Amino acid sequence: MKLKLDMVGIVVKDMKEALDFYRVLGFEIPDQVNEDKHVEVIQDGFRLAFDNQDMIKEIYGSWEEPAGHRIELAFLCDDAESLNELYKKVVDNGYVSHREPWDAFWGQRYAIVQDPDGNLISLFA
Repeated sequence: MKLKLDMVGIVVKDMKEALDFYRVLGFEIPDQVNEDKHVEVIQDGFRLAFDNQDMIKEIYGSWEEPAGHRIELAFLCDDAESLNELYKKVVDNGYVSHREPWDAFWGQRYAIVQDPDGNLISLFA
């Protein structure tokens, strides 16, 4: 059996608030889905999905608010300058910085921001 990772799903408290954050990152998401229970974005053949908590309760049968950082979403930027610009855009739009851009010892330019649901989002180049 061949297994292929096809989608990553994010559970959100407020769909519009979450989608607005990912729009700032550069995802093209139409405004008319702001109140949907499930939204999918396809980028380069990979799906990023958003489900509100009511939808997740229907799917899982229950929902308990998780605690702690469990999985990383990391987005590749073209270069260090574009990473710095994207980081500034995210912060200037009122989103939380977890760690300002820095040159990591493994050779990448790196920054970490927080989405509205508290997920840590890595930006790297």
